[in-house]
Amino acid sequence: MTDDVTRDVTDDEKPAENPAARHLPALPPARAALRDHVLAYSVKLGEYTLKNGATSSWFLDAKQTACRPDGVLLVADAALEIIPEEANAIGGLTVGADPVAYGVAAVAATRGRSLRSFTVRKEAKDHGVTGRIAGALQPGDRVVITEDTVTRGTSLLEAAAVVREFGAEPVLITVIVDRGGTCAAMAADAGIAYAPLLTAEDLGFASGS
Repeated sequence: MTDDVTRDVTDDEKPAENPAARHLPALPPARAALRDHVLAYSVKLGEYTLKNGATSSWFLDAKQTACRPDGVLLVADAALEIIPEEANAIGGLTVGADPVAYGVAAVAATRGRSLRSFTVRKEAKDHGVTGRIAGALQPGDRVVITEDTVTRGTSLLEAAAVVREFGAEPVLITVIVDRGGTCAAMAADAGIAYAPLLTAEDLGFASGS
């Protein structure tokens, strides 16, 4: 999910320097490299109004990382360190999950790891292959639910519920960046492990800001 703002952001707009980024918390190498890419391509500073009406001094478009070839490799490096061995599928609600799920699954295949990828449609399809699942998910799969960015967590838990209804079991929720800080409690209530690759604090911002 990409933050919704009232100001249009052009592709050639360059990110401003985040003063707090000079004192970022230490991270393992794979996540630190991913953070560098996110700060370079996915974070912009300014005055923005989010979908919930709150104002923010920063804008996050994690697709700018997930949709770049070097970026998706970094996402996969970090994700494959935390995805449990039992997991055999990865996906989530379109469109935020799509580049993450497909990219991680493709990179995993080059490293001898088999992860089937899938999409959860926003609405059920009533013709052809019906329902909300599109892709290679199978009943009984052990599933990683993913997305590019989470602010609240509702779309991730919605995807997890659809996966369970399909007959597969979510074993982990992960995102490139957790901006809001509320998803961990929601995942715990649903009985699903939660491990974001990065948080707002990792990027030098307050959670929920």
